[in-house]
Amino acid sequence: MRILILGSGGREHTFAWKIKKSSSCSALFVAPGNAGTAEIGTNLEADVNNFPAIKKIVKENAIDLVLVGPEAPLVNGIVDYFEQDPELKQVVIIGPNKVSAQLEGSKAFAKAFMVKNDIPTASYETFTKETLSKGKAYLAEHALPIVLKADGLAAGKGVLICEDYATADEEFDKMLNGKFGDASQKVVVEQFLSGIEFSVFVITDGKNYQILPVAKDYKRIGEGDTGPNTGGMGSISPVRFVDHELMTKVEKRIIQPTIAGLNKEGYAYKGFIFFGLINVKGDPYVIEYNCRMGDPETQVVLPRLQNDLVELLVATDQGGLDRVKIEVSDEAASTVILVSGGYPGPYEKGKAIYGIEAISDSLLFHAGTRISNGEIVTNGGRVIAVTSRARNYEDALNVSYKNAELIRFDGKYFRTDIGFDL
Repeated sequence: MRILILGSGGREHTFAWKIKKSSSCSALFVAPGNAGTAEIGTNLEADVNNFPAIKKIVKENAIDLVLVGPEAPLVNGIVDYFEQDPELKQVVIIGPNKVSAQLEGSKAFAKAFMVKNDIPTASYETFTKETLSKGKAYLAEHALPIVLKADGLAAGKGVLICEDYATADEEFDKMLNGKFGDASQKVVVEQFLSGIEFSVFVITDGKNYQILPVAKDYKRIGEGDTGPNTGGMGSISPVRFVDHELMTKVEKRIIQPTIAGLNKEGYAYKGFIFFGLINVKGDPYVIEYNCRMGDPETQVVLPRLQNDLVELLVATDQGGLDRVKIEVSDEAASTVILVSGGYPGPYEKGKAIYGIEAISDSLLFHAGTRISNGEIVTNGGRVIAVTSRARNYEDALNVSYKNAELIRFDGKYFRTDIGFDL
């Protein structure tokens, strides 16, 4: 098969690495890709939200299968675009349609879906500028801390946890007045749940599903989970506290009613569902849905997945996931993210990256990189994921940290406490 991956981050490089291993992949393209994907496939310049440009790439390169990495094109309806275009109908595209992708594209949609399908989640209310005064009154009566969520996509940064009423009031105003652009035209005010978070991933053909390796990521920039949220600073898999009993609850209370709810509403969903969960005294609650694989969790999930990913994607398209057996390595995987100085705030690009050639015992998944004048330079906030495998996550982390030190670029930063809360 001739396969196109859409996206340019660490998740997409990990997809490319895994797909390249498949005997079913005859040619691999990534649009727009990064310096890492350029080493294993053909990068093609494209805006993933410019659907006519993606169509042109698909036609010119005789693409058989498209795997959509990031959330924005899914939320914007790329699957619908393919299904409604007579020239693209025969191309396999993996991902939910526009309505289904609202599980991630709208926090209010997702919360209403969970309530309707009796899926455990925090209590909430949704407000707009028109209901500002009602929202202020709700805040004043709310227990601390208060969780504020931008309704739409905000690149992983649209969630604020406010420890006092003055901050909550101020941030509520800022959000409704455009702090996160159109994403915060609506704001979800949510109950704070106290517990420990983890990530569960399934792949579904719309009726059947298979559960992928469980992971845990670390979103905040600072040691001990302090400071602002980022897109993710590291991850581990498996997660020790996610035992058989907890996963049985996750499957029965969350995964099964989610798939059933999508079917009941008639939503077409073929692809990955990421359940952002929290363990509250032994019971799982949904913090959020994502309509694609997580980043940086993909960088630890796929190295542990022993199945042929292309075969899994084809089974997803053909409705045959009930005939698939997921095989997972006993080894643990840990990833450490190297980021640009200043991230998640303003940062500079174009910094030369050194030391990559010295790494042999870790997998390097590029995120924000590009090739400039023959050398690899930084091109984003999150630059490289250093992933290692070992008998346990601590040993894997030690290898990742050793190699994180060997890679050099001006302003490089990484957290040294991934897994600290386990």
